[in-house]
Amino acid sequence: MLREGLKALLNLSDDCQVVAEASDGREAITCVREHSPDVVVMDMAMPGMDGLEATKRIIKERPQTKILVLSQHDNERYVLPILQAGAMGYVLKRSFASELVNAIRAVSRGEVFVPPAITKMLLTNYRQQTEPAPEENDDVLTEREKEVLKLVAEGRSSQDIADLLNLSKKTVMCHRANIMTKLNIHNRANLVKYALGQGLIELDV
Repeated sequence: MLREGLKALLNLSDDCQVVAEASDGREAITCVREHSPDVVVMDMAMPGMDGLEATKRIIKERPQTKILVLSQHDNERYVLPILQAGAMGYVLKRSFASELVNAIRAVSRGEVFVPPAITKMLLTNYRQQTEPAPEENDDVLTEREKEVLKLVAEGRSSQDIADLLNLSKKTVMCHRANIMTKLNIHNRANLVKYALGQGLIELDV
């Protein structure tokens, strides 16, 4: 019933086309192999293989496919693992239909979509950590790297960042690699948390 409702909703949008449906994680992987979709709307709770494992396998096999998670859970236990696995967005099932459509459009452009409530939760958790980041990390990045990090945390693609900063895409990717190496952070979720903690981005809540 949920899939039928989502399909009807998405087919109302001129720029969305549902190419396949899956009832569990293994079927989702098979559908991705057969149809090569731009975006997968992934449920977390499914029989057999769950959404987290399916996301990991899809990204490993076909990293160009963007994963958008649709879930009823808004706590860190569910949010962080799926973002760390490589999902580009996270939408709550209780959200308005328009938010889901906007999220699909955003992740299809290579942007990160995380609603303010989830971002606030991530920030709260960051502030409550008992082991803060070492003080020397505050100035470990150059000003240019901080600019790049800010835009990455805001969900900008490498090409968008290159255009905004008048750099080549290759240079931007080099900056991103340097940032991850210096901070010892290797996924987007923790980059966002670091940027929030350093005040490089602000919450819109």
